[in-house]
Amino acid sequence: MGTSVFAVGTFSTGTGTASGSNLTNGSYMALQGGTATQVNFVEEVYIGGQATASAPMIMLLGRDSTVMSGVAALASPNSNGLTNPSGAVVTAIAVAAISATTVAVRSSAITLSLKNFTFNGFGGIVKASYQNTQDRFGILGASASLGELSLSAFTGTTSGSVGAHIIYETM
Repeated sequence: MGTSVFAVGTFSTGTGTASGSNLTNGSYMALQGGTATQVNFVEEVYIGGQATASAPMIMLLGRDSTVMSGVAALASPNSNGLTNPSGAVVTAIAVAAISATTVAVRSSAITLSLKNFTFNGFGGIVKASYQNTQDRFGILGASASLGELSLSAFTGTTSGSVGAHIIYETM
């Protein structure tokens, strides 16, 4: 078991993407299991608005029906690593990305849950903590539709920038 944080300093939401459509590189954060049997649970989601004017944002955390492949390595100031320097190191850490050759597609299946984080991107923040609760959002494995999640803007969002992190625990 180890708790890690996937952090992105800034990314542009664009005007949002409908579920079932390809997300645009650089407009999402996606987390994919490190192995076919790995379980990861979201412990916290934080999003901070960086827009320069009022910007209603509809941010969704959802499972992906198409998972990423050809993932581009994260570059500074983005990161994905253990929160505790003496934490348990897992053999295959979950894959964190904001860009890939085959991009993530947020599932449109109504049977796969979504978490909605709607807020004003003009300096607004939203934070949700799920430590040890039954409403933690989890992924299993590394394939669609249970092995990857993404945080991205939904249609109707006002284009702007945000910074975000997802704290997750690997079981």
